[in-house]
Amino acid sequence: MDENINSSANMGIVKISDDVVGVIAGLAAAEVKGIVGMSTGLAGGITQILGGKKNPSKGVKVNVGEESASIDIAVAVEYGIKIPEVAKAVQDGVKKAVETMTGLKVSAVNIFVHNVIVAKNEDNNELIEE
Repeated sequence: MDENINSSANMGIVKISDDVVGVIAGLAAAEVKGIVGMSTGLAGGITQILGGKKNPSKGVKVNVGEESASIDIAVAVEYGIKIPEVAKAVQDGVKKAVETMTGLKVSAVNIFVHNVIVAKNEDNNELIEE
């Protein structure tokens, strides 16, 4: 687990783990309207099923440097939305959340749309995976 030295002062050193940045980014991305879920590979999906717990950083890869971070996010979007608009909203939301909470400069937020989810019925809020 890599850790980033964010700030050093007379009181000591503050370290922020890559995992913490990943959780912040994942939660911020999930709040955007049009994002149905985060995507993982087959191994990640099996791990989550067997582990039985949700991982807020699922589908998020973080590379933290000395003072900046780049974030890759794999998402599933709702059918019928404008993907470029949703991707821009995710980029803005993730950048703002990470910079506000950690003090790191976010150099890039890369969005990878891995899936489109289609609603079963208009009367029903359930979603099916296509």
